[in-house]
Amino acid sequence: MEIIKLREDYIKLGQALKAAGLVQSGVDAKYAIEDGLVTVNGETAFQRGKKLVDGDVVSYDGQTIKITK
Repeated sequence: MEIIKLREDYIKLGQALKAAGLVQSGVDAKYAIEDGLVTVNGETAFQRGKKLVDGDVVSYDGQTIKITK
């Protein structure tokens, strides 16, 4: 499980996928999200700009990211 520590109050979903190294670019993140391949807290996410806050868990391609403060 990858841990992303927040520097501000939130991080956007696309940025989190890039920061964790799960996608190579914002375009890759966009397509993965649009294709319904990414879940946030167990629910499919379709917004690349979705704000993730402390405690959120993102899953993509068998990998998990936890957002912490």
